[in-house]
Amino acid sequence: MIKFLDLKKINQPYEAAFQAKLKDISEKGWYILGEEIKAFEHNFAAYCGAKYCIGVGNGLDALVLIFKAYIQLGKIQKGDEVIIPANTYIASILAVLQADLVPVLVEPNLETYNLDPKEIEKAITPKTKAILPVHLYGQLSPMQEINSIAKKYKLLVIEDAAQSHGAVLDSKKAGSIGDAAGFSFYPGKNLGALGDAGAITTNDEELARMLFSLRNYGSETKYVNDYIGINSRLDELQAAFLTVKLPNLDAENTIRKKIARRYLSEIKNDKIALPFYNDSDNHVFHLFVVRTADRKGFQEYLLKNNIQTLIHYPIPPHQQKALSFLKELSFPITEKIHREVLSLPISPVMSEEEVGYVIEIINKF
Repeated sequence: MIKFLDLKKINQPYEAAFQAKLKDISEKGWYILGEEIKAFEHNFAAYCGAKYCIGVGNGLDALVLIFKAYIQLGKIQKGDEVIIPANTYIASILAVLQADLVPVLVEPNLETYNLDPKEIEKAITPKTKAILPVHLYGQLSPMQEINSIAKKYKLLVIEDAAQSHGAVLDSKKAGSIGDAAGFSFYPGKNLGALGDAGAITTNDEELARMLFSLRNYGSETKYVNDYIGINSRLDELQAAFLTVKLPNLDAENTIRKKIARRYLSEIKNDKIALPFYNDSDNHVFHLFVVRTADRKGFQEYLLKNNIQTLIHYPIPPHQQKALSFLKELSFPITEKIHREVLSLPISPVMSEEEVGYVIEIINKF
């Protein structure tokens, strides 16, 4: 069986280093906001080309905290609107809602699955205060156009970079192309922890200071609480594991791109729509997503041939019960995407033979 993602195999080379970190942390007896989180924050900020990194509990908290920090700083008010792609994972929308803001969903570009600048401009109102581009599946959104629109209308740009660790546009990495960015290190991400973990990156010192406080009960000094914060601190152990894995991220992304290029050049089946890729570093292929009208039949066919796949994502956010207040909305492009997408296996531990087998089986469908 070719697994969709073999996390055990991905993490196995790091096992000795993980054990050493665990032993070191146990011996020091410091488990929260210690040396390991400081080291990872320094290293990840440098990696992204950002001045600041704030380690938090998970990717959802990262986005929620960014919005709450901007509200605390007076740059956004509760009830303001945030433009967001209609086909994103629901967490992006939940972050907007949990900060008491209003998500304004717009259609993506069917080719890239990312925000369509033309749709952004149509959706701007006097209440619009931010754009949340989601770098879906590992491909950067059209950030030059988005930043240009943001500058024109004086809007904030907050990157949802949960799937795009290491993607590059004009020498700038994801996490340094907007005003702030939220990252997830969920185990299946290109840079994955061994549990939940997240981070925020920014070049804004005032925002960073607020975020450091808000993640820790709204406190800069112990037992002195200046703001209504939350408890969302990147765990020392997860920070240590991420520090171990970070130096290999670019090399692992290179393997992902190599596999993607094989898929793109060797899959020859008119029933399968392949993803757009301009052969640049703006895509790190967190997922390799194809589309087909007969998704159910295609997925069952692949499973019969011992190839695991997943659907990212089967239900559009506006059709989820949790977001029933959006149910009257219609997004034909988004609905088509969610009806047809299927994610193929892609990871830095796939062998050439496995990739070749996947291609061979797809071409026979």
